[in-house]
Amino acid sequence: MRAVIYQLFVRHFSNFNTGGETHGSREQNGCGTFNAITDKALEHIARMGVTHLWLTGVLRHATLSDYPGLPAAPACVVKGKAGSPYAVTDYFDVDPDLAVDVERRREEFAALLARCRRWGLVPMMDFVPNHVSRHYDSRVRPECSFGGHDDTGRFFARDNSFYYLETHHSDARMQLPDGVYEPECGKGRVTGNNVASWTPGAYDWYETVKLNYGTDYRHGSHAADALPGLLAPEYALPRTWQLMNEVLAYWQDMGVGGFRCDMAHMVPLPFWRWIIAHARLRDRSAFFVAEGYDDHLKLVAGPVHEALLSAGFNGVYDGVAYESLRKLYEGGAWANDLDSLHAGASPMFRGGVRYVENHDEPRVASPLYWGGAGAASIQALMVAQYGSTCGPVLVYNGQETGERADGPGGYGGDNGRTSIFDYTNLPTLQHWSNGGAYDGALLTPAERELRDFTARLLTLLQHPALSKGAFYGLNWANRETPGYGRHAGDAVSGHSLYAFLRHFRKTKSTLLVVCNFSPTETVDTRVHIPLNAMEWAAKKPGVCRFVPLLDTTTPLVDTTTETLMTDGLPIMMKPGKAQVYEWC
Repeated sequence: MRAVIYQLFVRHFSNFNTGGETHGSREQNGCGTFNAITDKALEHIARMGVTHLWLTGVLRHATLSDYPGLPAAPACVVKGKAGSPYAVTDYFDVDPDLAVDVERRREEFAALLARCRRWGLVPMMDFVPNHVSRHYDSRVRPECSFGGHDDTGRFFARDNSFYYLETHHSDARMQLPDGVYEPECGKGRVTGNNVASWTPGAYDWYETVKLNYGTDYRHGSHAADALPGLLAPEYALPRTWQLMNEVLAYWQDMGVGGFRCDMAHMVPLPFWRWIIAHARLRDRSAFFVAEGYDDHLKLVAGPVHEALLSAGFNGVYDGVAYESLRKLYEGGAWANDLDSLHAGASPMFRGGVRYVENHDEPRVASPLYWGGAGAASIQALMVAQYGSTCGPVLVYNGQETGERADGPGGYGGDNGRTSIFDYTNLPTLQHWSNGGAYDGALLTPAERELRDFTARLLTLLQHPALSKGAFYGLNWANRETPGYGRHAGDAVSGHSLYAFLRHFRKTKSTLLVVCNFSPTETVDTRVHIPLNAMEWAAKKPGVCRFVPLLDTTTPLVDTTTETLMTDGLPIMMKPGKAQVYEWC
């Protein structure tokens, strides 16, 4: 089954408080809880076509909220009021903000995992291996804390937990943007984004410290050559490897079925091979998704996506596909340019995780991004992004109702993103959740249409041609077709219309997908399908029928293969819409 992942940010998803204050506290703005994610909520998510539920922001992290036995972290290591969920303070605990009874917070989380399983959803959570909060302090498994035996006088030592700044003197101060962090005065540590400085900047991951996996990251991927192999004995393993295996085993034993691995390219590849293999000894179906990019921080040799897939990941973020889609509205790109994503049939075709939103990216419906056209074009964007590959897809909570990031913010400012650092809410999703009734009673017609469309699309992704089939782009064959996404002044067509075929030989099933990226122009054109495309899809000459699967109000079309080559298939499509046809 093709993986359809729904990213559910617990703090936001089940927060039913409306309004709120910028920089507001939990008491002012409210906060979602594990218990409020009820069976009814999970039933509706499952019926939307979701297979995996990524419960985001679960691990206990640095926050300004204070609980008995869990005091607030120093303000200088907390971004926002709620804090970053990626500044983990205890790998073996969950965020007390998300509990009704703080003392029973892990039991409440375990109960949520069981509810997920009841509805056929594989529960996932974040695994944040590259860095921890500067204020890390495990209360659940204190014996598994970091740094207690480190040689703090050395920048790097194989079994150190951290990397230490080399300029050591008694009056050295760890000056963070929001104040001095006293525990590190005299022995500073490198930030999560590899900045070795006593004065990291406001755009650095200054609230975190980088973990050491037995390599000096300054040497890049070459440092990993001396790391242990898959079958190395325990005594040969760096201590961080062993601790992380304890972390995954702990959550797997509780019922977690998968992990979204944060900034996976910043961790040595031998570790990934080893840890994923050990996780699958405990659970053969353990599902691993990597956030990974080909950037200057990588510790992976060669292309990151292929390397992480070879290490055992089920999917790796396809950032290139995401940026290519954004460029249609922000970078002057054409729909014709999207075919380059499929050249060469690389392993990314099956392993690239496709998304149009996640917690790091702006909301599609935000007027600040996507040229202000995202809200009008989101249906076409989702169909093109999810429908053109076989790999896992990701949907961010609120995407299905057109969330605009209008909830109260704080640390990140008004940046088109739902703040992960603050207590906030999802105003359009609340129209569906309706105070915990999860009945959609408050949805506007436009919000209801988008949610219903998303459910039809996500369900359709299990079609053999979309989950297993090959890709054939049709824009090259329609460059001279009048009205085929051609704007005023264009010499050729294909500026804002995108069409392609998906075909799975074993079931002899073929789909035609057409996407109108224009937010304002209705398309009235024809899609030509050349002879070599028909041969590629093993279509015999003669009569054929195109049956709409996504929007069944569209009439079916009877035609012939000869007409497809000469006159083309007639298409009428409203702005920002898309259609999927079964070629019978």
